[in-house]
Amino acid sequence: MQRLVVVLLAALDAAIAAAVGLAVVLAPLTVLWVLAFGVSADWGALWPASGTLWQFGHGVPLQVVLPDELLANLGIAKEAATFAVSVPPLALLLFTLLFAVRSGRRAAVAGAWITGVASGAVAFAGISALVGLTAQSGVLRVPVAAAIALPASVYLVGLLAGAVKHAWSDGDDNGPIDRLHDVIDGWGDWAPVTAESLRGAAVAVVALFGTAAVGLAAMTFLRGGEVIALFEAARVDGLGATMLTLAHLLYLPTLLIWTASWIAGPGFALGAGTAVSPAGTELGVVPGIPVLGLVPENASMWMLVCVLVPIGCGALAGWMVRSRLVWEGTGERIAVRAVIAGGIAALSAGVAALAAVLASGSIGPGRLAETGPDAGQLALAVGIEVLIGCGILLLAPRHRDELAEERTDRWHEEMSALGTPVD
Repeated sequence: MQRLVVVLLAALDAAIAAAVGLAVVLAPLTVLWVLAFGVSADWGALWPASGTLWQFGHGVPLQVVLPDELLANLGIAKEAATFAVSVPPLALLLFTLLFAVRSGRRAAVAGAWITGVASGAVAFAGISALVGLTAQSGVLRVPVAAAIALPASVYLVGLLAGAVKHAWSDGDDNGPIDRLHDVIDGWGDWAPVTAESLRGAAVAVVALFGTAAVGLAAMTFLRGGEVIALFEAARVDGLGATMLTLAHLLYLPTLLIWTASWIAGPGFALGAGTAVSPAGTELGVVPGIPVLGLVPENASMWMLVCVLVPIGCGALAGWMVRSRLVWEGTGERIAVRAVIAGGIAALSAGVAALAAVLASGSIGPGRLAETGPDAGQLALAVGIEVLIGCGILLLAPRHRDELAEERTDRWHEEMSALGTPVD
């Protein structure tokens, strides 16, 4: 495929990703604007609010500045007129990331992944700059530099992930990935360390967040009544209930990170001086947000069994990596497998820390400025637990049946190479 076509398609992908994300925010806000304010609404404020919320969904922190008229009507103290909100609805960020992965992979399949990544990144950065410079609201304020850089960075990371993954598997016609592949292949027994560490970390992280999804679904089933009660206490009409539900759906990835942190042990906070973890729940006054009804009111010692889940995720990763090493006849030295186990644990801890940074921050004034999981504690817990699980599987002595199967596979390969029919 010609490079010009790759450039145009990558730029088109970036435009579609940005347009869909903006439409997800703009469409419900337009309906809300019409039903709440009528045809006489201030339509000039719709775009700044939509663009700012789109930026917020990509991790840009908000500063809420309430006008004096609203403070007087609601009886809010002037000290609470300005506060930060920095716990974003990560569904928008996840959509942009996955769309960028798909675009990067398409560019790699076309044989011009560097050109495609550069074109897509520049196009999305241009759209981010356009939104950042035009969507400025007086009530919801964002730092302009972060509003431009963070969405563009998310898209760039997705592009690189999709392109490099495909180029690593299928090659890039003697490009930089092929040259790097040749260098790593020259490491001898240590060659599988990089690829297997990444593969094992991906398995462990996906298993952990998959388990968190199951746990969140179970809590929704067990404590759905509290959520409904908070919906009723909010005294909202049908439109308000619909908007609250949509907001909850956008925050679903954020809630999954909170749940994964609870399963791993450190838990999360819902304000300064609070803690929600398997070891105990200490809460003061929390906002009446319906989804917070899922938070367990108390803890039990039996909940500490959940800490075994990340260990099991690490064991699953270790088993899959070990099976691949046996199949390929590599990684026979215990030192190699020990380094792979350490790499899996370190990468899993890094992903957990990044997720915690994205899912924590401020949700309001005062004590609500400290909300979500602690990145350092979550990274340490996940790293240790995954290391225990994958270390057990990777460092265990090789069973004689496993060695016999490996020798049989090699014998079949040698006979097939000689052209001897094998029964």
